[in-house]
Amino acid sequence: MQVFKTKFELRDHLDKYRSKNVPIGLVPTMGALHEGHLALVSRALEENEVVVVSIFVNPTQFNNAEDLANYPKPLEKDLSLLESVSDELVVFAPEISEIYPEVLESKHYDFEGLDKVMEGAFRPGHFNGVGTIVEALFRTVEPDRAYFGEKDFQQLQIIRKLTDNQGIPVTVIGCPIVREASGLALSSRNTRLSDNSRQEASFIYDMLQAAKSKFGTESAPNITAWVEEEFRRHPLLDLEYIQITDVDTLTPAKDKKENIKYRAFIAAYADGVRLIDNIALN
Repeated sequence: MQVFKTKFELRDHLDKYRSKNVPIGLVPTMGALHEGHLALVSRALEENEVVVVSIFVNPTQFNNAEDLANYPKPLEKDLSLLESVSDELVVFAPEISEIYPEVLESKHYDFEGLDKVMEGAFRPGHFNGVGTIVEALFRTVEPDRAYFGEKDFQQLQIIRKLTDNQGIPVTVIGCPIVREASGLALSSRNTRLSDNSRQEASFIYDMLQAAKSKFGTESAPNITAWVEEEFRRHPLLDLEYIQITDVDTLTPAKDKKENIKYRAFIAAYADGVRLIDNIALN
């Protein structure tokens, strides 16, 4: 397994594959890897001859300095996990100065409203930061395919919009959410939960499943109001939002329409740790 710290070294290594039209896959991560990340890597290995995994905690997508400071960064453990999957992987683990050589700020994008709801509403500037690092990775690696987990479904839709708007020739592939036995979506942030809070946090998935069950017979506003009340009854979880939206536009649903796919999204705090999850409703 080869680990590169600079864009120049990485591109130089990948050029020999590009010259032979060898398919290249990219799995962007912020490290603190878990089975969800490894599932993305395994999928990429099945579909590409060369797979690049980036490990970079991107400061411009954090709007909370404490959250950034607390974000786990176990690089050596991450490298060991990746090597257990394949010793043929290419890893890009740059320093901040490699990605932001002049000034530490994000670019500004027009995501046509996809960034104004849910995560965008509660984390101002977050998706400009995401767009900045993802565009930089796409232009450095020039992958044929890039793999993202559906746990961050809003991010997935925004990255698809980014590639369309910027004319970047990459196929963006969303992969299913990987869950703990309790149903809790795997996340690097889960390591910050106490054992009790980790178990209680499975309530988030319970509520998503309940929303899906109710979606066939009840209106979206009624379902969201019911979920909000259920969270108010839960002593250890603090709901930030529950939204049911059109999958393509992420517009909050009011009246259900035929031939439109919908998804439910939840963000909540457990032990002061912010967790997100979502589920397809139809």
